[in-house]
Amino acid sequence: MTKRIFRSICLAAICVFIASITLFMGVLYNYFSGVQFSQLKMQTSLAAQGVAHEGSAYFEGLSPDSYRITWIDADGTVLFDSRSDLSEMENHLEREEVKEALADGLGQSTRYSRTLLERSLYCAQHLPDGTVIRLSVAQSTPFTLFLGMTGPICLIFAVAVVLSLVLASRLSKNIVRPLNQLDLDHPLSSEGYDELSPLLRRLSVQQQQIRRQTSELFQKQQEFEAVTTGMAEGIVLMNSRQVILSINPAAQRLLGTDAACVGEFMQSVNRSPELQQLLCRAESGVHSEKILSLCGGTYQLDASPILSDGKISGMALLLLDVTEKEKAEQMRREFTANVSHELKTPLHTISGCAELMANGMVRQQDLPKFSSQIYTEAQRMIRLVEDIIRLSHLDEGAQDMKPEAVDLYGIARETVKSLEPSANTCRVELHLEGSPAVLTGIPQLLQGIVYNLCDNAIKYNRPGGSVTVTVKEEAQTVCLTVADTGIGIPPEHTERIFERFYRVDKSHSKEIGGTGLGLSIVKHSAKLHNAVIDLQSTPGKGTAISVRFSKASWPGGPAFPALPKA
Repeated sequence: MTKRIFRSICLAAICVFIASITLFMGVLYNYFSGVQFSQLKMQTSLAAQGVAHEGSAYFEGLSPDSYRITWIDADGTVLFDSRSDLSEMENHLEREEVKEALADGLGQSTRYSRTLLERSLYCAQHLPDGTVIRLSVAQSTPFTLFLGMTGPICLIFAVAVVLSLVLASRLSKNIVRPLNQLDLDHPLSSEGYDELSPLLRRLSVQQQQIRRQTSELFQKQQEFEAVTTGMAEGIVLMNSRQVILSINPAAQRLLGTDAACVGEFMQSVNRSPELQQLLCRAESGVHSEKILSLCGGTYQLDASPILSDGKISGMALLLLDVTEKEKAEQMRREFTANVSHELKTPLHTISGCAELMANGMVRQQDLPKFSSQIYTEAQRMIRLVEDIIRLSHLDEGAQDMKPEAVDLYGIARETVKSLEPSANTCRVELHLEGSPAVLTGIPQLLQGIVYNLCDNAIKYNRPGGSVTVTVKEEAQTVCLTVADTGIGIPPEHTERIFERFYRVDKSHSKEIGGTGLGLSIVKHSAKLHNAVIDLQSTPGKGTAISVRFSKASWPGGPAFPALPKA
């Protein structure tokens, strides 16, 4: 704007200067032309009086430098000329000033030279004897005058241009300075031109609107970032060309990138063909989803188009962790298959025995044996169903069971006493050590933990072996330990023995009638008590399983580490 004002002022100054010079020279030229005509007229009158009194004698010895004198007869013949030879001169009767003088007594005219660089002023007067006396003087044309004054004019023009540049520069800066000093953040506080007041008021209103909208956008951005930052699910927002606009930390971790990827194409961040296919479908306006393995887990990727005014303006990619869901689904399938398998074996046995008995194919003396087999398998099915029901109850949180203060040592004493017949049958010695230890818990579940640990320790022991149950009270915890001298557990199986229906030695487990759910019940019961399970086992030497409870482990008491995943 400063340059435009500067150029405008300079151009205007130059145009005014040229116009002034032209007008000045024109006015002066016309003025001096009039003065020269007056002088020429006066000189013509003097010459006419001289010729009228003296005749041709007036011209003797006359040699004027400034004027040209011509004496013309009434028929147009030149009688005298101060500058030309009479023999070479043509008849002057048709000259304008001569005709006017013959008609009116006085005539004037002007004529330019062939080069247009000079013009002549003529004045003629009619004498009493019928002749005409004419005087002429040479005068420079305006163009010749301008050429003669070129030097001074150029000097004046240079001075005018310099002054114009200086003044234009200062003036343009002075004009623009109030505009440059405008405080756009506070337009109404600026002192400027009155003509800018409507603009400043409009700017003030727009500034308020921008501040309000900026504040709202910043608040929404903070809320969005706060929500997405704390999300366990990954979320990525992209425009219609798959350029990343926003990505939360969870998505950064899953896609192996960082916040610097904002502004880059998704294809440069992750080149998975499945992901690209998913985004291409979303780009075409179709919602799609796919299950992929990322960072050692299973994730469901949902890609949805974002519509604006009926057009696709972007895409949203959501990464949902479905690892636990897939594991749960897999466990459900395995559980269903295991239950079906576990129930099918005793049912086949019962069905076979019953069929033989119904067809009379069993001897009378073998009937007690077949009846005992049916009873044993039926009891096995009953225990299996009861364990399944108990596990389902524990999965639901055992909401109908109320915690209370219980003595874990007393529960262990009663449980050990009830298992002594089973231990004697297996020729295993059962010992209880420790002292009374009170904690907050559900008696039925605590009794189930002790029972299942002891029952497994007896069943998977050696003839002549021993099982030691220890209840030990510590500063903030109560520790239950069941140690045996049995067959032990190989290291590769220790991570899975708490899974449902998992058996280290399937053939031996079937022989002793285990359901494969005992340790799973222990795990779930301990989890409800926020207890920690520790397993130490050496193949061929024995196993020790410890369950550490808080004295106030139920909600409201101190927190304990969660159970390790089996």
